[in-house]
Amino acid sequence: MPLASLIGRWAMQPFSKALPPLGDTERAALEAGTVGFEGQLFAGRPDFDALTAMGPNRLTEREQAFLHNEVRTLCHMLDDHAIDQAHDLPPEVWRFLREKRFFGMIIPEAFGGLGFGHYAHATVVARIATVNVATAVTVMVPNSLGPAELLLRYGTDMQKEHYLPRLADGRELPCFGLTSPYAGSDAASIPDRGVIALREFNGKPTRGFLVDFDKRYITLAPVATVVGLAFHAVDESRPEGQRDLGITCALIPVPHEGMEIGRRHRPMDSAFMNGPIHGRQVFVPMDWIIGGEKQVGQGWRMLMECLAAGRAISLPALGSSMQQTALYVSNGYGQIREQFGLPVGKFHAIAGLVAQMSAELYASDAARRFTAAALDKGERPSVASAILKVQLTEAGRRAVNHGMDILGGKGIISGPSNLLGVAYRQAPIAITVEGANILTRALIVFGQGAVRCHPHVLDEMAAVQANDDTALGKALIAHGKHVAVNLWHSLFGAPVLGTPPEALAREARLIARMSAKYALTADLAMGMLGGKLKRMELLSARLGDVLAHLYLASACVWRYRVDAAPELLPFAQAAIRLQLDEAGKILRDLYANLPTAGRRVIGALVLRRTAHLAPLRDVQLIELSDLLRTNPRIVERLAPDLSEPAAGGLRDLMHAMELGAQLGDTTAALNKVLRRTNSLEEAARSAPDPDLALAYLRAADKVIQVDDFEGPAAQKAEDENLTPPPAPASPSPSAPPPSAHRPERTTPPPVPAT
Repeated sequence: MPLASLIGRWAMQPFSKALPPLGDTERAALEAGTVGFEGQLFAGRPDFDALTAMGPNRLTEREQAFLHNEVRTLCHMLDDHAIDQAHDLPPEVWRFLREKRFFGMIIPEAFGGLGFGHYAHATVVARIATVNVATAVTVMVPNSLGPAELLLRYGTDMQKEHYLPRLADGRELPCFGLTSPYAGSDAASIPDRGVIALREFNGKPTRGFLVDFDKRYITLAPVATVVGLAFHAVDESRPEGQRDLGITCALIPVPHEGMEIGRRHRPMDSAFMNGPIHGRQVFVPMDWIIGGEKQVGQGWRMLMECLAAGRAISLPALGSSMQQTALYVSNGYGQIREQFGLPVGKFHAIAGLVAQMSAELYASDAARRFTAAALDKGERPSVASAILKVQLTEAGRRAVNHGMDILGGKGIISGPSNLLGVAYRQAPIAITVEGANILTRALIVFGQGAVRCHPHVLDEMAAVQANDDTALGKALIAHGKHVAVNLWHSLFGAPVLGTPPEALAREARLIARMSAKYALTADLAMGMLGGKLKRMELLSARLGDVLAHLYLASACVWRYRVDAAPELLPFAQAAIRLQLDEAGKILRDLYANLPTAGRRVIGALVLRRTAHLAPLRDVQLIELSDLLRTNPRIVERLAPDLSEPAAGGLRDLMHAMELGAQLGDTTAALNKVLRRTNSLEEAARSAPDPDLALAYLRAADKVIQVDDFEGPAAQKAEDENLTPPPAPASPSPSAPPPSAHRPERTTPPPVPAT
C-alpha cells in the first residue's frame, strides 16, 4: 500500500473528529472570494515580483474628470457642522447627488450609471468623507452591499432593465435589510421567515412568499423607495426536514402592504439616514426574488460573495479619510498654535504622535490601494477585504484620538470651528458595521484565512469529507514538508523571493522572515489545539492580526514601487517597521498564552533572531515630523483625498496654512511680536508685507479661537419674547418620518417579469 494511503488511513479517524462537516452557510463563507498575496504570506513565501506585478491604480479620463468637477463641487457644498445640526443633508445636496448619479457609480453606463472601477469608487467616498461623513455614507450605501450589486451579479434581465436605470439616476433610493434584533453578528441565523404561498396579486393568482420580518440598523431605510430584504425561505409542502430552502434575497417597493419603515435610528447622532423596517405577512412575489425563483435559497452565498469585495471599498475609505484629515489637522494646527514661544508641533510629545500617524497612514493607504488594484483586475479577495475593514477603521479611530489629544481644548468645544469633534463621535460606527471588528479579527481574518489561505488545509478537509485515504495522505505529506521548510526558515533565515525595490531590500528580508515565523506559528497553533482554536478567540484574533500587519507591511513595498516618490522613502521604511514590530509583539503574546506545555520554549525557538524588529526610535519619529512640518508636498502625497468644504474649521485651517506658506519663515518673528504687543495690526506692520502678514494673523487667530453660544438666561429671555407656533400632530410610532427625499407613490411599480 502506498505511503500516502497508509498515512491517510491512520489519520482519517482523528481528522474526522477534528474537522467536522461544514454547514452550508460556513461553506458559502469559506468559498466566497479569491486568495491573493495574503495567501503567500500565510504560506511563509511572499514573492515580491508577484506583489509588484499588480501594477499601479489607474483612473479613466471620465473618473478623473468626475473627481475634479462633480466631487469637488459637492465638497464645496458641504458644511459639516450645519449638516450635523440639521440631522440631514440639505435638499440641494440630495438633488445634486441624484442629478450627478453619485448613487450609480458601480452601475454600468449601459444602464445609465457611471460604470466606475473600484479604485475610483473608493476615492470618491474618501474625498467626500474628509469633509462630511454623513454624505459619504449616503453615497456609499447604494454603491456597496445593496440591490445594485446584487442585481448586477444575480438579477434577471428584466430586473436589471427595470431597476438599474432607476437606481442610477436616483429615482429609486435603496437600502438593504439583513440585521435583526436577535441576529446581529450571526446573520446566517436571522429569524425572519417567508413561507411559500399563492395569493391574488395585481388581479391574478401569483406564487410568492408571505414574509414576517424585523430589521434594524438599516442605513437609508427612512428615505428608501426600494428595500432589499434577506429572509429564510420555507416550503411547508415539503416533508419535515426539507422545508428550509435557505436564505433568500428579494426587492420590495416602498410603500407595500404589510411593510412599515420604523422611526429613525440616530447612530452616534450622525446625520445620515438609518432606521428599522418591520413586516407582517408581507407578500413577496417570486418575480421580486433577486435572480428569480432559481435563486431562492442562494441569498447567503450571494451576500458573502458581494462582501468579499465590498468590505475592501467603503469602510476602508472612511477609515482612510479620518486618518488623512487627522494628520492634516494635527500637523497644521501644530504649526499655527504656539505655547512657551514655540509651535506645539515642535514639542517631541506631539511630534512623535504626528510622525506615528503619518507612518500608519502610509501603510494603511498602501494596503487599501493595493487591494483596490486587485479588485480592478477581477479578484475578490475575501480575507484581504476583511483585513482592510478591521485595520483601516481602527487606524482611523486611533488617528482621530491622537488628533483630539493634540488639539486639546480646541478639540472638545462643539461648534462650526471644531476640527475633529464630529469625526471623533462617528469613528465607532465604522468599527461596528459590516461585521464588528471584534468578530472579524478572529472569525474571518484568521478563521477563514486559515482555510482559504493555507496551501494544504482545504485539501485535507476535502479529503476527509470524501473519505479519501490517499488524498488525505498526500495532503498531510505536503503539509509536513511545508512545516519543515518554515521551521528551517524561522530558525536560519528566509530567502527573499523576487526583486523588491533596492531601497527597501532590508525591509523585504524582514517581511520574508516574519512571514515564515507566522506560517510556522499558525501551523503549530492549529496542530496543538485543533478545533479548539476556533473557540479560543483571543488566540485566533492574534493570529489574524499578525497576518494583517504582514499584509500592510508588504503593501508598503508595492506602494513605494508604483508611486516612484523617493521623498516618501523614510515614511515607507517607518511604516514597514511599525507593522513588523507590532506583528512581533503579537506573536510573543501569542506564545505566552498558548495553553500547552513548553509554549515559552517553543516561542523562544521560533522567535529567535527577532532583534531586527526593533521599533522606531525617537530620533526617527522626530525626523519624520520635521519633514511633515517643513515640506507641504509630503502632506499632500500622504493625504491626497483631503477636500475643501463649504465652511467650518477645516476650511479655516486650510486658508491659514496657505497664507502661512506664502509668508514662509517670517511667521515665527510675527508671532514673537504678537506675544509682546498683543496686537495683530502692530505685529503685521513689522513684516515686509504687512497686508499678507495681517491676513495670516487673522486667519491663524480664527483657527485658534473656539465657538461660544448664548447662555441659559439669554435663551430664556429670547424664548419669553417668542410666541410658540402650534405643535404639529405627533406621527404614529410605527410610521416613517416625513421625508422630502422619498418620492411619493400611491401604487407599487409593475412587477418585472422573469
